[in-house]
Amino acid sequence: MSLKGLLSSRGGRNGSLGPASVLTDGERLAMLDELEQSGLGWFWASDAAGNLTYLSGAIAARLDLPLDALIGQPLTAIFTAVESDGRGKSLPLMLGAHKAFVGMAVRASRRPQGAVLRLSGQPTFSAGDKFVGFRGTGADITEEYTREEETARLARYDSLTGLSNRHRMASHIEATLTAFKAARRTCAVMMIDLDRFKHVNDTLGHGAGDDLLKQVAARLGRAIDRDCEIGRLGGDEFQVLIPDIDDRGVLGELAGKIIAMLRQPYSLEEGRCVIGASVGIAIAPHDGMTREDIVRAADLALYAAKNGGRAQYRFFSGELENETIFRRRLEQDLGTALREEQLFLRFEPIVEAAGGTVASLEAHVCWNHAQRGVIDEEEFAQIIEGSAMIADVGRWAVRAACAGAADWPESVRLAVNVPVPLLLADDFVGLVSEALDSAGLAPGRLELEISEAVFFGDASVVDRTLAALFKLGVRLTLDEFGSGYSSLAYLRRAPFDAIKIDQKLIAEAECHDAREMGLVRAIVALAGALQMDTMASGIESPALLAALTECGVRHLQGPIYSEPADAETVVAEMSGGSWKIDPGAERTRRARRRTVFRKIQVIHDDYAYEVTLRNLSKSGALIEGIADVPRGTQFVVDLGGGQLAVATVTRSNGDVQGLEFEQSLIEDGSGGLCTRNRVSPYALAAAGAPLAPLAPGKFVSVDQGAAVPKFGYSLPSRGEPS
Repeated sequence: MSLKGLLSSRGGRNGSLGPASVLTDGERLAMLDELEQSGLGWFWASDAAGNLTYLSGAIAARLDLPLDALIGQPLTAIFTAVESDGRGKSLPLMLGAHKAFVGMAVRASRRPQGAVLRLSGQPTFSAGDKFVGFRGTGADITEEYTREEETARLARYDSLTGLSNRHRMASHIEATLTAFKAARRTCAVMMIDLDRFKHVNDTLGHGAGDDLLKQVAARLGRAIDRDCEIGRLGGDEFQVLIPDIDDRGVLGELAGKIIAMLRQPYSLEEGRCVIGASVGIAIAPHDGMTREDIVRAADLALYAAKNGGRAQYRFFSGELENETIFRRRLEQDLGTALREEQLFLRFEPIVEAAGGTVASLEAHVCWNHAQRGVIDEEEFAQIIEGSAMIADVGRWAVRAACAGAADWPESVRLAVNVPVPLLLADDFVGLVSEALDSAGLAPGRLELEISEAVFFGDASVVDRTLAALFKLGVRLTLDEFGSGYSSLAYLRRAPFDAIKIDQKLIAEAECHDAREMGLVRAIVALAGALQMDTMASGIESPALLAALTECGVRHLQGPIYSEPADAETVVAEMSGGSWKIDPGAERTRRARRRTVFRKIQVIHDDYAYEVTLRNLSKSGALIEGIADVPRGTQFVVDLGGGQLAVATVTRSNGDVQGLEFEQSLIEDGSGGLCTRNRVSPYALAAAGAPLAPLAPGKFVSVDQGAAVPKFGYSLPSRGEPS
């Protein structure tokens, strides 16, 4: 049908176009032709069957489709609603119901990414009220639609990374938790915070920081190979929602994969850098039922992971809040510790690979806390990390270590790790000089271990300080070499005497051997070319010791030789003029005392006994508190917070029993152990309990045994005690 035919086909139920026009039909036709050509007004028409009978040529051109191929086709086959326009889905309904419609956003079905049109239509009827088709108008709204889509996208997505933004993540978590609660499904929330990101912004600029965030977002998408929603909440903080999972073993592996991928080097236009990541994990409904609760739980776990030394993951537990408060109190007590001389040093031997003689000892700070007791070097390092007191503690350590080393043989050096804030302090070189003079220690006997992270500071200050230390005569060791920064540039700039290979690289070499051990060989070769010594720490196994020795590493350190020893032990060992240590295959790093001497419950049949957990490993535990338990007896061990482990007594001696778990425990990401799964709040609710997150502490409520029970007092014996 032509435009002239369209005009002659009267609209409205009375077949009239309304009041008489002063224009002739020819003039009106010419005016409408001009309107069509201008693009300000486009027209279309269909017959009673819904087939297109007229379409402005300008619309066909805009759709990039031949007009002849459109005429006679069903309107519903030609146009399809745009995805975001829910009203467009009712086009077939409107056409079938002969209803007027206005402003439907559509695209050509054959051009789904093409122009967007807004269609309006009016049904027309013959003089006998018989439906004869539609007449309508169209307008190109592509630019307007694109702007609206972009505005809507920016309201939901992060403009830098393309990930969901804070608002969308909050809405998505809220909706998921509501739906999953009704369906009794689980989900996990991860909070991810980048370590050392601020250094990149400060040194390479915000442009580099933005580029880095984009790369982090891309790596997160690759690392999480399952259905999930990833968002950037702002700055360097990310959030992940993972549906239908409560297995902490799987989540721990996933968090470890994320940490490993994010700490790989990044290539930016401004330079090469490496960052890290810490991850906090909470699971609904175990750790929270609402969005506020589950996000807060994941936040607390993240805070604990960062306080634990960074580059870790941590699961939420009910004790974390108390742990966080206690850690803050410890940080506040550091001033008192310095004033009241509560800090003391332990020294870890660094041994010559060739002969096993102790070449130097590394000073570690410990704390004899008034209420907590002795806080060892590992836990103290976690407390001091990021504290405002780190430089003050470092000053004390330099003075105390130099004073202690004055009693050692002159052939033995002293190694002190220097915190970045202390090295950048104006008085640091003067502090070192004063400590050496006061102790009567030759400058060449002092080794200052300096992290690569110091080079993120003011370059002029760093270069000036290192030059002054070199002039003073102390030895300089580049610590954590291989952790990922532009290490070769630093080696050219600074007068280092030795390279200490990053402990994480050593650990990877032990696990995967080939590629990482090749990197160790390359580092040793590089150090040799630059006439520098090499060191490796954290060595526990004879196999790793042999591999590092074969690579040519000159100095070795780790539990296979000795744990850090107190000052008196060191002096006694070197009383003969030297200290030689043979590596011991039976020596391994001592277990963290977090899980030792803790009150727990063990359940047998209908009785619960309170016992002391003396030792805990992945495969079993040592408990104390029940007398004469037969071997083969099965217990349910309640580790608190819904963590139940089935265990069998494998050895028994008086009131001490060795247990073997039916299912091994898993790493909790921070050196501790936990069960893979926990009691489900849904299962408890099905048994009549209110649906609520798991509470910390003892979990199973049964009849209590006697205060100091003898096993079998009211229970049948199983087998004979050993």
